[in-house]
Amino acid sequence: MAKKEMEVMKDVDLERYMGRWYEIASFPSRFQPKNGANTRATYTLRDERTVNVLNETWVDGRRSFIEGTAVKANPDSNEAKLKVKFYVPPFLPIIPIVGDYWILYLDRDYHHALIGQPSRNYLWILCRENHLDEETYNELVEKAKEQGYDVSKLRRTTHTDPPEGDEGPKDTKGIWWIKSIFGK
Repeated sequence: MAKKEMEVMKDVDLERYMGRWYEIASFPSRFQPKNGANTRATYTLRDERTVNVLNETWVDGRRSFIEGTAVKANPDSNEAKLKVKFYVPPFLPIIPIVGDYWILYLDRDYHHALIGQPSRNYLWILCRENHLDEETYNELVEKAKEQGYDVSKLRRTTHTDPPEGDEGPKDTKGIWWIKSIFGK
């Protein structure tokens, strides 16, 4: 049975979407360390068409991060389909990695979101805070199911309260990225 075409949000106010988002849950990915905590993304508008992306996570108390950019997949469309680009490895950014970032659901207050992509291999539940009430979380999981995702793969992200600050020891060698290639 063929999966139905995914529905994405339309007419998202990109300026309003900017700022910090905390990862509440996600599908495990080779691009993220398995033991990452306090994972978050910060989006800033570079110009009317480009978004700066900063993805951060803490592994064994060290801040790991990768920076990239996002642009609308089709500038003439009102659909919330973005293309993100990161250069890897982080310590010598020479290889471009491009992926889809589709906003599948976004509440009207821009507080929580469901992010996916057409292959359904990646899924994120994001929130403006580092926690999300159980009822809303379950509603987002149901929305992901309706979009054809195997939600049994979702893993909750550990967050401390309050989240770790912007500073702290950094993983400047990109060791997390190398380990993630080998599934560590």
